[in-house]
Amino acid sequence: MTDSPSALIDARIAALGDWRGDMLAQFRALIHRAIPDVVETWKWRGVPVWEKDGILCTGESYKSAVKLTFAKGAALDDPAGLFNASLGGHVRRAIDLHEGDAIDEAAFITLIQAAAALNAAKPRKTRN
Repeated sequence: MTDSPSALIDARIAALGDWRGDMLAQFRALIHRAIPDVVETWKWRGVPVWEKDGILCTGESYKSAVKLTFAKGAALDDPAGLFNASLGGHVRRAIDLHEGDAIDEAAFITLIQAAAALNAAKPRKTRN
C-alpha cells in the first residue's frame, strides 16, 4: 500500500527535523487555513504540492532554503512583495525563505487565495 500524499508530506516535514520542516509545516497550515478544501499531492519524486482546480504552489526544501513556487505566480498581484525568486519567469513566481525569515501571514493567505481564484476562473473545456 502506498502512503497518501498527506502522509508523505508529514514524513518529509519530520525527516527535515530542523527549521525547514518547521517552516514547511507553518506554510502548510496557512494554506489549509486559506483554502480548507485544498488537495495535497506528491509529485516529481518528492515535492509536496497543493492543488485547487489545478496547482496552487509547491513546497520544496533545499539545504539553506524552503521554496514556495506558485504555478501561475506571474499572473498574481503581490502588493506585499512576497515573491522574491523566479521573478524573471513568464508564468511562475516563488518565495524563498531562509532560517529566521518571517513572513506576513495575512499577505500569504491573500496570495494563496488569489491563486485559487485564478485557477477557478480558468476557462473550462467543453465538448460539443
